[in-house]
Amino acid sequence: MRDRQPAPQPDPSPFDDAPVAVAPISRRTVTLGVSLLATAVLAAVALVVPTPYAMRSPGPTEDTLQRNLIQIEGARTYESTGELRLTTVSVLGGPGYPMLSGQVIQGWLDPKRSVLPVEAIFPEATTQEQQKELSQAEMVSSQESATAAALTEIGYDVPAVLDVAGTEPGSGAEGKLSEGDVIVEFQGEPVGTYADLIDGLAETNPGDDVTLGVQRGKRAMDVDITTSGNGERAVLGVFIDPRYDFPVDVSIEIENIGGPSAGTMFALGIIDKLTAEDEANGKVIAGTGTMSPEGTVGPIGGIEQKLYGAVRDGAKWFLAPADNCAQVVGNVPAGLNVVKVSTLAEARDAVEQIGRDEGSDLPTCS
Repeated sequence: MRDRQPAPQPDPSPFDDAPVAVAPISRRTVTLGVSLLATAVLAAVALVVPTPYAMRSPGPTEDTLQRNLIQIEGARTYESTGELRLTTVSVLGGPGYPMLSGQVIQGWLDPKRSVLPVEAIFPEATTQEQQKELSQAEMVSSQESATAAALTEIGYDVPAVLDVAGTEPGSGAEGKLSEGDVIVEFQGEPVGTYADLIDGLAETNPGDDVTLGVQRGKRAMDVDITTSGNGERAVLGVFIDPRYDFPVDVSIEIENIGGPSAGTMFALGIIDKLTAEDEANGKVIAGTGTMSPEGTVGPIGGIEQKLYGAVRDGAKWFLAPADNCAQVVGNVPAGLNVVKVSTLAEARDAVEQIGRDEGSDLPTCS
């Protein structure tokens, strides 16, 4: 029997028993490594630090012609084939809900968003709940003003009691009218609608003296006021809270949207439903703007974001308040045509021209 031989072993490496040389770590290298680690930690922490900023982003849009948003009783309504979309802004941050640094940086890098100091969006010393309540109150007032303006635009008389809510400091009405007074006459003529008062002022020059018939409690009295105004339009310097007696029952049902900026699109939706003409005629038209009872389109905030929201939801046309044109210029997304409007009559005419494919000559903000 052959003896079993041990398995051959590899030759030992000449380096197996040699000491391993380790390069010494310099103090500079250690300092650099610690600094980089500290910087990374600080940067990560900085991204979650609360900031005094809030951010506006494109919010949802709603078609005011959809079946259940505007409901009308007491008058014949008509079907529409187009869309009249109100636009909104979503706000991140604010009282009790601060934005983090990382979110601020993202907002700065996104052209569809704008980052502003909190106080530029929210009134100082207000809570999130107070801001929500104010926004809802503004929405209700906006709906009433839009209804009054729309019905007046298409020929209805809209009776109203004109309660005085206050006076503008420094105006001719200060100290002469009080909260709770009711304006019943202008220059000796009865005032039964908001339009009556506005029509009277339209024939008055700034600086003219006018006489208001006022009901103060059970007492009837005449009050002389010197009007003011920067241009051709005279103003009384009186804040009025109208109580309407609408000849048509209009109700607007919309959730999770507040503020006054949908007034113009509400008014256009009411007009479209109450008139036989299909004004939008298949076109998708978006817009924004407050609406006064006499039909004036007022400026709003966040129009840059509303332009992007309109394009996202399929709009090719956008109605913008003339007083917002400075913010519109340079911020119009590709494929969107912006029309500037100052009154409800102008906005209505724009919708009709767009519906007839005749919108190319409408005024713009450029």
